[in-house]
Amino acid sequence: MRVTSLHHAAFLSVAALVLAAAPVSAKTISVSADTPDANEKLQEALITAVSGDVVELGAGTWKLTDGLSLDVANVTLRGAGTKNGAGSILDFSGQQGAGEGLLVTSDDVYLTNFAVLNTKGDGIKSKGADRIVYHELRVEWTGGPKETNGAYGIYPVESSDVLIDSVYVRGASDAGIYVGQSKNIVVRDSIATENVAGIEIENSFDADVHDNIATKNTGGILVFDLPSLPQQGGHNVRVFENVINDNSTPNFAPKGNIVASVPTGTGVLVMANRNVEVFGNVMENNGTANVMIVGYRYPYKDEKYQPLPRAIVVRDNEHGKAGFAPAFEGGAEMAAAMGGAIPPVLWDGAGDAIVNDAVGVLSLNLPDVGTPRSEAKPSPADLKGDAPAALPAIKLPASMEAKVQ
Repeated sequence: MRVTSLHHAAFLSVAALVLAAAPVSAKTISVSADTPDANEKLQEALITAVSGDVVELGAGTWKLTDGLSLDVANVTLRGAGTKNGAGSILDFSGQQGAGEGLLVTSDDVYLTNFAVLNTKGDGIKSKGADRIVYHELRVEWTGGPKETNGAYGIYPVESSDVLIDSVYVRGASDAGIYVGQSKNIVVRDSIATENVAGIEIENSFDADVHDNIATKNTGGILVFDLPSLPQQGGHNVRVFENVINDNSTPNFAPKGNIVASVPTGTGVLVMANRNVEVFGNVMENNGTANVMIVGYRYPYKDEKYQPLPRAIVVRDNEHGKAGFAPAFEGGAEMAAAMGGAIPPVLWDGAGDAIVNDAVGVLSLNLPDVGTPRSEAKPSPADLKGDAPAALPAIKLPASMEAKVQ
């Protein structure tokens, strides 16, 4: 009897553990935009949701005064109606305070099919949220480019496995789509327009940015590595098969932001990153340059920081008109001396790059990032060479890809 009782007790203990680990049956929590306390009801739904739940936004325009937050793992927040947020619109025009519209701090979250408008701060931010999917979303400041707009539209940071698919962002005073200090990233099939930076990959490892449209921003697509951040050494970024055109919006970033220095008319800007491939893109009507490759030329105290671009490869791109209005110190004089335009690819002379496109390259011949730009000695440069082995494609977990099928 003693042995039997012990076995029975052990069985009950294991059964209890299994039941505790098993998720509660997933449910759909529907919230209507029509109730006077819609803000509180929606936040309550995000708090009380459990793993596997879907929080479903009713159709209509939500007039919200407070930001929302989600810290429960494996939750879907889904809007109604057509894609890109035409059915469920979260309007933060009356938002109190300067926070983001939605902050996500949990893993395995799927955000799809709603719009976020006119937040005082960032549109949708996620921090430390692994395997997050942003899908068929719209983030917009409807008054157009203004310094007072929120800094970032779609804004995942400090995460592993990030998918941004089929989103539309307009009006961000820093970057429309920004991924920072993260790993294993895909940004695809999205539109970024009238932002300071359309798409920015910063201090991140292993990213594919492809099949996007970056148009009418100050700068189309930026790949940066900056000092004094917890994750440094950005590398292995592929920017390919995008349309990057007419990035002509005057820079409206608040003074002091690093993107405030991005010249109007920049297509792709690579700064202080390594192992970056820019290929198969269509680039035209970018008044400063279709591609810029530069070192970090600002004061910093971080002894571990590497300010040079290294192993940058530019190949197989289609170049249209570019360099006709270079918006940097001395640019207009350089263009005049060259018959009205500088070449489509601009290199400041720091670090190393290979450019195998059939277009001209202008070097500023400033190999030392401590040398001021005023000492530039521009001249044509031949950067053709044998490129290293191509970077591998980014592969996300199958569970993430399944959500957007």
